Amino acid sequence: MTPGADGPEARPGETGMTEGSGMTDGSADETKNRRGKVDPRLLELLVCPLTKTTLSYDAGRQELVSRSARLAFPVRDGIPIMIPDEARQLGEDE
Repeated sequence: MTPGADGPEARPGETGMTEGSGMTDGSADETKNRRGKVDPRLLELLVCPLTKTTLSYDAGRQELVSRSARLAFPVRDGIPIMIPDEARQLGEDE
């Protein structure tokens, strides 16, 4: 047998996990929080796809908010989803 042949590179099942089920343990939540942040440099470049105005980042809801369009675009795993059909309509009090 060759030492290290079954080393750290060959860990079955590590990449087979799926995310987004909503049922997570603490470690998965920590990973989501770390990966869910939007790079501030990216935020400077992005604008609302409908109004072309600046967006604000709501870290608590993981959304990019367009006040002018009254839409909140979701951020999933740190990736802004800038599709109007995927956006949440802002409520009257938002």
